Amino acid sequence: MAIDCTPGLAPAVALFRSLGDPTRLAILRRLASGEARVVDLTGELGLAQSTVSKHLACLRDCGLIDYRVEGRQSFYALTRPELLDLLRSAERVLAATGEAVALCPVYGTPANSPAG
Repeated sequence: MAIDCTPGLAPAVALFRSLGDPTRLAILRRLASGEARVVDLTGELGLAQSTVSKHLACLRDCGLIDYRVEGRQSFYALTRPELLDLLRSAERVLAATGEAVALCPVYGTPANSPAG
């Protein structure tokens, strides 16, 4: 008999999925250093405005970021300082596991294929 533990894990799964996209993770890492406008993020990340806006909307829907309006500009920022702790913890886990996560056959990048 299988035990279904998914219902209690659903919020955590959603959080980690939101962090699992490279663009969203890059945006969060950038916002960890302070507020940014869409134009700042497009320039720094080298992405189209529509791409950045789509990912910002996702992060807002997840409650991880929000924005404030100043004149005609919107400044995006992290809403939860705990997110910085989570990202730092993830970096420590990655440092401790070395290449193990990157070589994971399901989620990693195989050593003999180009990255993503």
